[in-house]
Amino acid sequence: MSLLTSAARTEVSRRRALLFGATLAVLAQSACSAGPAELSDGVAAKIRLGFQSNLTHATPLVGVARGHYARHLGHTELATQVFNAGPEAVEAMFSGSLDVAYLGQGPAVTAWVRSRGEAVTLIAGATVGGAELLVRKGIHQPRDLVGTRIASPGLGGSQDVALRAWLIRRRLRPDIDVRVEPTPNATTFRLFQQGRIDGGWLPEPWASRLLLDAGAHVLVDERTLWPGGVFVTAQLMVSTSFLRRFPRTVTAVLAGHVDANDWIRANPAAAKSTVNSRLAALTGGRLRPSVLDRAWAQIRVTNDPIASSIAGWAANASAAGFLTHVDLRGLYDLRPLNALLLACGKPPVRAAGLGPS
Repeated sequence: MSLLTSAARTEVSRRRALLFGATLAVLAQSACSAGPAELSDGVAAKIRLGFQSNLTHATPLVGVARGHYARHLGHTELATQVFNAGPEAVEAMFSGSLDVAYLGQGPAVTAWVRSRGEAVTLIAGATVGGAELLVRKGIHQPRDLVGTRIASPGLGGSQDVALRAWLIRRRLRPDIDVRVEPTPNATTFRLFQQGRIDGGWLPEPWASRLLLDAGAHVLVDERTLWPGGVFVTAQLMVSTSFLRRFPRTVTAVLAGHVDANDWIRANPAAAKSTVNSRLAALTGGRLRPSVLDRAWAQIRVTNDPIASSIAGWAANASAAGFLTHVDLRGLYDLRPLNALLLACGKPPVRAAGLGPS
């Protein structure tokens, strides 16, 4: 079933073309400037940014801590909100209390489906890799999971769907053969230590914490389930209504996003330290060096949303019973990001047929 008719898709594309055609010149001129954008039409007084206290959200953790966004936003106030999982950020965006958010493939597609392609737009990638299924001793193959309790960060989130689809493809019924329990990551860690759950499909650093701090072992490295071992764990989504009203502010956020990723790649040791400090402030404890090193090695920051992996996620969601056939054309609009990248001499990214780039 297609979510949008051909006429509706044409109208959505026409409106976005008008919006971005008027702003691409501004993007190219100001892309590499260290100074803030001028306060004028298209600039918001405030922008509300959501992300998670996970290593897979290294881009916003660094970008906020080091002022990469603030430098480009200028006099626009940056307000941040931390979520346990992407579905919570989607609800905040739908309620009008959030403008932009870093989240995984699952919540992004869910938001697109629920709004029939009208409410949200994906505008950049952030992180690839960094999710695994960790389990207790005695579990070595899928059939050992029968009768167990396995956690995921949130119902319908990227790891939740990955877990359910993986179980189904191994002829195990979620919530019947294996009890899937959407649980905040920190709670999952405590419950596993107490022996009250048997494992979890978790993002970093929680996967490495379960491994090195709680005695779990890896049953599934999610990279083994994707072509080339590449899958998206975080990307940048914006409220389409905010984008239409304040395209210059969204441009400033993207410029800070690109700056943060550049700095992370150029300064990996300092980036790890910065992220660890921010996680400590948000969760109340620093990661041990061995945990941080392992978790950091599982991820890679990127501006590319790896749009092709969305199709893989949609297949997982269909297998898990969350979606039927979905037309995702129009989910991405990478033109603002590519204007920035090209102005700075960086290669453009592609939308894999799911939107203009």
